[in-house]
Amino acid sequence: MPRDSHDAPTGGSLKNFLFAFMAVGGSIFAFLLVAEVVLRFCPVATGLWALPVNASQPVFRFTPNRDFLFSRDWNFSIVNRGHVNNDGFINDADYTASDARPLLVAVGDSYVEAAMVPNKETFYRRHADKLGEKGRVYSFGASGAPLSQYLVWAQYAAQKYRPEGIVIVVVGNDFDESLLAYNSRPGLHVYVRDADGRLHLRRIDYAPSPFRFLVRHSALGRYLVFHLNAPDLAKEAAARFGLTSLAHAALPEFVGNTAADTSPQRVRDSQAAVAAFFDDLAAIVPLPADRVAFLVDGARYESDIALTERSYFGLMRAHFMREASRRGYEVIDLQPWFVARSRDGRTRFEYPTDGHWNSIGHEVVADALASSQIYRKIFSAN
Repeated sequence: MPRDSHDAPTGGSLKNFLFAFMAVGGSIFAFLLVAEVVLRFCPVATGLWALPVNASQPVFRFTPNRDFLFSRDWNFSIVNRGHVNNDGFINDADYTASDARPLLVAVGDSYVEAAMVPNKETFYRRHADKLGEKGRVYSFGASGAPLSQYLVWAQYAAQKYRPEGIVIVVVGNDFDESLLAYNSRPGLHVYVRDADGRLHLRRIDYAPSPFRFLVRHSALGRYLVFHLNAPDLAKEAAARFGLTSLAHAALPEFVGNTAADTSPQRVRDSQAAVAAFFDDLAAIVPLPADRVAFLVDGARYESDIALTERSYFGLMRAHFMREASRRGYEVIDLQPWFVARSRDGRTRFEYPTDGHWNSIGHEVVADALASSQIYRKIFSAN
């Protein structure tokens, strides 16, 4: 009796399946290999290679004595080469504690890190080069850092290098992101509310994962992460298909590099973080108030002033400047400096595809800093 067709041997079908699977797998492997080779000839971002942050090494820094390449977007719209110095911060100059020249320290986030700007064109290197043997300007900054992290770098710089003054750059996302509820980026210090109801600094430890190690050494991996933002795209895709919460799927309106939303809870939380920041600044940074100043970002064009003032950034920057002045600190409001320079109708202070200050923006900040009281106190006699 002949066998039913369903009982026929499947050996041939299995071989065909395995052959097709291997062919597809081989094609994918070949494509990835070609992509890896091609991208190694392109200006793919290298990353900055953050060091681990833990109890034995609590200060966020990058791998020292290393050149890097900054690049962004799928078409490498911005390309810049830079250097991480001996202390693990982006600066062409090495830092030394034995240098007798007067020192001003600049602290901030990506606006001080300024990986997209030639280092000689940043506001702090402009002054360092201009001062020469008369003084120094050291920078301490990294992307994503808020006010709470600035305290750590200010304390670190004050204890290690004993500067005559510190200037801190304040931008739109520095306030709420000083709180763990709004920012849990590994490696940073943020505020948490303890049982006593007060805000206290907490370190979020960081250790590079095997995945990050792989990405660091693969041009294709870096292109996917730094240029195509593959992790964020994956999260958005997961949200669309209901695999994760949709709470953050919609992008809010942004003003000053942060969401414009002025919800009362966000403002209250931010004001609490500002108060804690000033309390801790006076307690842990061994410099008097007249030796600490703030460069506060704002609207850069006259047409943006009204919108900025109504936004979260506008409310918080006004609150921060009032509080800083009340406590005896110098405030250098960058908004009038930018607006005055922009009245020619042609000057732009940021990149077409990146909202950070470009070289002209840094030039304006350098001019504002040169006019400050803290700058004159430190360098006028030299």
